[in-house]
Amino acid sequence: MSNYLGRWRQQIPILAGNRKQRARLTFAEGDFAAVYAMSDVHGCYDELVDVHRRIEEDAARIQGPKLIVMLGDYVDRGPDSSAVLEFLSKNPPPGFQRLVLCGNHDAELVKLYRKPAGILEWLGFAGTETLHSYGIDIEHLLQSAAGTETIARVIRNMIPERHIQFLESLPIMLRMGRVVFVHAGVRPGIDLKKQKDSDLMWIRQPFLDEGPQLPVLVIHGHTPGRAPTFGPQRIGIDTAVSATGRLTVLTIKGTRVGLL
Repeated sequence: MSNYLGRWRQQIPILAGNRKQRARLTFAEGDFAAVYAMSDVHGCYDELVDVHRRIEEDAARIQGPKLIVMLGDYVDRGPDSSAVLEFLSKNPPPGFQRLVLCGNHDAELVKLYRKPAGILEWLGFAGTETLHSYGIDIEHLLQSAAGTETIARVIRNMIPERHIQFLESLPIMLRMGRVVFVHAGVRPGIDLKKQKDSDLMWIRQPFLDEGPQLPVLVIHGHTPGRAPTFGPQRIGIDTAVSATGRLTVLTIKGTRVGLL
């Protein structure tokens, strides 16, 4: 995460039981000449690379620092989760900083890797494609009656530890003036400092209908649609790329919000 460490201001992690909350970050409103946000890549590596190319073309005439914000869910559903994580763990394009936030699918992959006893539940959730992208034939393992310990050993041998550490390091929220970037949304009416990680990664209702009920605009993913959705003080940009082929990019240039 060294590509943005020099500029962001981090709130101190809060203990939740025995677990630390993921970091919540803050930038000043005028820190960047242009901001590009996208969400829910879901293993679609080709679309991710193409979007970065289009972002670079769009930003070529913009003077000043530029930021790419990723809103989570890099794994599952699509064909190449491993390549997506490898791409995002490397440096951003020249002239850009890139901030990668955590989504619920990313957190679930970490949980599986660290505690593989829940492998069957995770496969029912969405994980088969992710394992395939690492060369793991999970169907064969299950048909051969491989035990949890054997499956865990295969997963740990095939998925690089550095990919898991990358996901474990991801913050969960970015605030930039009155704009908040997060994977799923926020619990309406609750101060941002008191939001739970689980809400920020998983919430749908009542956030989708009620909005944040705070003096902010929330940019989020998590809830897919065929086009971006505009609700009360929120913009949803998950356009289900693994099904539609469309990876939506929201842009902020000065006071103007648009779509690339």
